[in-house]
Amino acid sequence: MTSDEEPSQHGECIRDAARTRAEILDVATQEFARAGYDGARVDEIAARTRTTKRMIYYYFGGKEQLFTAVLERAYGVIREAEQQLDVDHPDPVAAIRRLAELTFDHHEQHPDFIRLVSIENIHRAQHIAGSEKLGKIGSPALDVIRRILASGQESGLFTADVDAVDLHAMISSFCFFRVSNRHTFGALFGRDLLDRGRRAHYRAMLGDMVIAYLTAERTTD
Repeated sequence: MTSDEEPSQHGECIRDAARTRAEILDVATQEFARAGYDGARVDEIAARTRTTKRMIYYYFGGKEQLFTAVLERAYGVIREAEQQLDVDHPDPVAAIRRLAELTFDHHEQHPDFIRLVSIENIHRAQHIAGSEKLGKIGSPALDVIRRILASGQESGLFTADVDAVDLHAMISSFCFFRVSNRHTFGALFGRDLLDRGRRAHYRAMLGDMVIAYLTAERTTD
């Protein structure tokens, strides 16, 4: 081996490790979403990847750490998308509607994310609480909302007493419910919340609710 070959091979090993780790996370995401944390088996994840149980433990440390890594990546995807929004848009109404639509689209396109969050709630968020990365990942989303709110309040379009966390909960709850409760809602009320024919209606309805809340006059006690 020449000295010129060593850096190239080292770089290839790094890329192989990254690909293997990504593949494990892909399969683990599917397995945890399908079977839950307790029902998922590392042996099954290994069998569906080009690696071994031993290598999974080498990369992640164990089942608990693997599930935490799955959550970190899942939350990271939507937070990264949120940060790409043009929050300095001259029209704060359009900007906040776009944020709501982005959340709507993401939750619909990532049903595994919905199941993972539901599973983590069953476990009282113990993995999120133990993750330094997840402990910080929520701030960018709130920063985006705060900047849009500040713009809307300065222009007089939004009321001054809107809390960013409350608004984030409002948007997320509608988007989450639509996917997580699709089957029970359909069985009870005979309506599929993911019906493609009503998608545009629900997407617009979410934006309308958010704008109505942001522009409503508040009564004082």
